[in-house]
Amino acid sequence: MDESVITLPEPGSVVRLRHRTWRVEDVVFHDGHGTNPLVQLACYDDDAQGETLTVLWGVERNPVILDADIWKDIGKKGFDDPRHFSAFMHTMRWNCVTATDPRLYQAPFRAGIRLDPYQLEPLDKALQMPRVNLFIADDVGLGKTIEAGLIASELMLRRRVKDVVVAAPPNMLVQWQEEMEDRFGLRFEILDRAYIEKVRQERGYAVNPWTTFPRFLVSHKLLIDETYTTPLRDWLGSLKASSMLILDEAHHAAPASGSRYAIDSRFTRTIRDLATRFEHRLFLSATPHNGHSNSFSALLEILDPLRFTRGVKVVRKHVEDAIIRRLKEDIRHIEGGGFPERVVVPVVLDNLPANQAELLLGSLLDEYRRLRAQKMSEASVKQKNQFQLLISGLQQRLFSSVPAFYRTIKVHAKTMERIWASELSVHEVPVDEVALQGSFAADEERCALPDEELWSIEEEAIITATGSTGLSDKGSTARERELLDTMRQVAADHRDDPDARVQYLIRWIEANLMDGPVWRDTRLIIFTEFEDTRRYLMRCLHEHFGEGNQERRIEFYSGITNPQERERIKQDFNANPASHPLRVLVATDAAREGLNLQSWCHNLFHFDVPWNPGRLEQRNGRIDRKLQKAPKVYCHYFVYRQRPEDRILDTLVRKTEVIHRELGSLSQVLEPRMEALLRNGIHRESLDSLDQQLQDADLDARQKAVSAEELEETRMRHGQLRNSIDMLRLFPGIDEYQGNGSCWPYRWIGSVQVP
Repeated sequence: MDESVITLPEPGSVVRLRHRTWRVEDVVFHDGHGTNPLVQLACYDDDAQGETLTVLWGVERNPVILDADIWKDIGKKGFDDPRHFSAFMHTMRWNCVTATDPRLYQAPFRAGIRLDPYQLEPLDKALQMPRVNLFIADDVGLGKTIEAGLIASELMLRRRVKDVVVAAPPNMLVQWQEEMEDRFGLRFEILDRAYIEKVRQERGYAVNPWTTFPRFLVSHKLLIDETYTTPLRDWLGSLKASSMLILDEAHHAAPASGSRYAIDSRFTRTIRDLATRFEHRLFLSATPHNGHSNSFSALLEILDPLRFTRGVKVVRKHVEDAIIRRLKEDIRHIEGGGFPERVVVPVVLDNLPANQAELLLGSLLDEYRRLRAQKMSEASVKQKNQFQLLISGLQQRLFSSVPAFYRTIKVHAKTMERIWASELSVHEVPVDEVALQGSFAADEERCALPDEELWSIEEEAIITATGSTGLSDKGSTARERELLDTMRQVAADHRDDPDARVQYLIRWIEANLMDGPVWRDTRLIIFTEFEDTRRYLMRCLHEHFGEGNQERRIEFYSGITNPQERERIKQDFNANPASHPLRVLVATDAAREGLNLQSWCHNLFHFDVPWNPGRLEQRNGRIDRKLQKAPKVYCHYFVYRQRPEDRILDTLVRKTEVIHRELGSLSQVLEPRMEALLRNGIHRESLDSLDQQLQDADLDARQKAVSAEELEETRMRHGQLRNSIDMLRLFPGIDEYQGNGSCWPYRWIGSVQVP
């Protein structure tokens, strides 16, 4: 800073620096020249009111002295009306009382949210704890983030918490940041490599980044990196007073094994070490119990080591003290509204010509699979597994779209030709199974790679798997060559044609989103697994509804969408349709987590059915969640009646709905089992057996009993939940209050409201 142009503050003036507003308490000149004083400050902000700070004014970055004339204007309008002044005095008194009375709240009425009574239950429970060790295990879509924000905000207002660290999956960080700032006015910094570089440039290489701001968001992945955790431990020490850890998706910290003393993962060990250094701990997860008692007790021990011990059976009374669990169906039953009813709609496509590309390719691929399987009968177990994965990958792409299948079958056929020509030797090598399936997890780093790089990885996996399983010395290859050539040619000829699903979608959009040429004020999401299919859908929709999409009616969201574009698309999709033209969002599974898309959308189409039931449920959760305005949400999926494999996919969708409705937190245990049944592909000769296995998929009696005893029986049942909600509903204006910066002067004695 150029000292010749420094404007110095005076005691009593108000300044803005380090993202906060301060009152200048004193100005101390120490160099004899009066150009670079030490300035003593006291904070005005709600979440740090009264905190002091001393800075060297001349080296601060962009300090601003707020216009003193603004403060001189105070009082010029004369005295307030006695009624208004009385209200102000009462507000000040109530705010002071809440610092000591756990049954009076400020945070709900300082937040920009529509409050529902059930959301106050975690706050009420947390305030009665000397140290907050609370597990919010509410169902998906009930607003655990809002409940956590209420608790953190209230504790900061009461001066019980100063520093907050939120650990969340990588793809949830921006969502957390926006929710906390928009709903509670709490600014969180995302601590990552970019932030560390920034603070080092500003404050020097030796600075501990955790000391530079009171509230941080950090990803689960970075917490297992010593580059980030070592300075975090230094900052926390053995126990940092007034600090709070909020662990989102806390079930990731539980040991996966069911053995008596399970071996912790790196993430488990990290959280176990860090959690004890925070004074307050708040865990969030809709699926806290994985069916293993020891794993559950180990997770609860991290939360509260005084109540729980790993390897020791949890006591129901202690679980009730530490966990709050409500299910969406229970809340809907009590409240009657606020949550939509989910309607799963199968769209059955029938009476198609036998030579329709989707049907013909399915038959050709199944015949090719059977021929190749006969030659693999004497192969090694590893080769057989790789072959099944290869066929499974081809099937998933075919059931997604002809263009997705074309790119894959072309690579496979070319590799087989090289094997038959003895240009490529066959030998066992490791195969990238995730790339072979072609569906990367939303939080996997490769998901965000450019499209061509992503395809190169998938192509290499296909070549490797084909090379490992392409045995060429067993019988004739003539029919295999013919099948490959036919599949490649059919796919090439029809890869640009709108298939039966696209034609249905176009008719549905015209009937439900449009009145002639005019678009209605509602929106649609279409999900697919593969980038090839996403591009195919965009091309078909653009060609029908207007080449170039000048009005931006149709947008896409995928792994290759950069963060700035993702944020813009999300905001546009949630904007009032009267003010923004976007109507249709085509999304890959990069959008299946961490996005709230329910504001103006209650219809969703699964263009293809993911073979992972969890992904199907996560997609549905984009619109089936709190603040959905429509009374019902419709989740559509396609079934080709003439394609035998679709019978299995239909069973998968219906079974997924059943397990989430009946098993609650244990759905995460059953979903991998169902996915494993499909791991080797869908074989037409064993459809009946596979269909029955999916329908019969269930948990063993022991796991059900353990979950019921340790978690599900402690959840708030209808009677208890009704009493709790009825009491909290007495809170004045709870149903329509939006927050105006004050606290209400009521306390609770039993169920009686007392001024």
